[in-house]
Amino acid sequence: MSDNSNVRPAWDDSLMMKAARCEPVSRTPVWLMRQAGRYMSEYREVRSQTTFLDLCKSPALCAEVMCTAVERLGVDAAIIFSDILPILQPMGLDLEYAQGEGPIIHNPIRTAEDLSRITELQDVSPMDYVFETVRLTRESIADDIPVIGFAGAPFTLASYAIEGGSSRSYMHAKSLMFGQPDAWRELMERLARSVARYLIAQIDAGAQLVQLFDSWIGCLGWDDYKQYALPYVQSIVQEINAARPNAPVIYFGTGNPALLPLFKQSGAQVVGIDWRIRLDDAWNTVGHDVAVQGNLDPVLLLSTPEMIRERVAEVLSQAAGRPGHIFNLGHGVLKETPVENAIALVEAVKELSAK
Repeated sequence: MSDNSNVRPAWDDSLMMKAARCEPVSRTPVWLMRQAGRYMSEYREVRSQTTFLDLCKSPALCAEVMCTAVERLGVDAAIIFSDILPILQPMGLDLEYAQGEGPIIHNPIRTAEDLSRITELQDVSPMDYVFETVRLTRESIADDIPVIGFAGAPFTLASYAIEGGSSRSYMHAKSLMFGQPDAWRELMERLARSVARYLIAQIDAGAQLVQLFDSWIGCLGWDDYKQYALPYVQSIVQEINAARPNAPVIYFGTGNPALLPLFKQSGAQVVGIDWRIRLDDAWNTVGHDVAVQGNLDPVLLLSTPEMIRERVAEVLSQAAGRPGHIFNLGHGVLKETPVENAIALVEAVKELSAK
């Protein structure tokens, strides 16, 4: 009887995993942030039957909408269908997704005293529905398609928890950060430890990579990012690298390319790039010893297949065939996007990057 114990799983030899490890690939892997979303009729049909939060807590539906998207688009990775904010619920925050308004937290943190009602996730079992989504997604797609787990990074989660929803000035979050630094540090440490446990559990459930979304980090300048945000991202990456060294971490902070040299210091194997900087300039900035992901402007998907193809070629040209490029948008797919244009993007990447 032959011993198959040393056979690598198909996903480990995939384009996505190789690129994340900066290994040569036959073509550039491609996936899209928010690749299962309102721009897809299949998703809208499922979503019409339930609330967003209930959908996130229905693993079978989450796996179904993501597998449909992977199949429809022909992408090289499946990011689980979930959201960054539900982790805040078992930590003591009253989260609601209001129709047309996005997420609202009804009991935001505003003072050091408010921290007394924030519970660190020592036990991640309240998030079991997410781990089941990972398991079902892994079971439902081809073996050579890696599954990406994800979480919000501490600054972005803290900002939501403090602001109580979206913000332009981040006045409440920054006021706590600057005015009550001890409370800020305590909140960020609790979030960082909780997120690390959460992502490790996603890996254990079947995710091959994990992405940290720092969607609001662009509101910080260099010195404030370095002092008030970076250490907590570093601690999460260190925990994951120590516990699950074969699962690459993607760190995606958006809105301020000036922070890219500090993103490199996160320790993540892949740095996500948004569209506000050329890909080649970004890669030169973070260094070619890490992989990069990006970075087409999502609004380009509202143009024509010809324009999309032209701009895909530009991004690929900037990557210059160097090992370690994962093609993606510079943010999530917009709900107004024609699905045919998303498919055209994926096809263009495959065709134009083939070696």
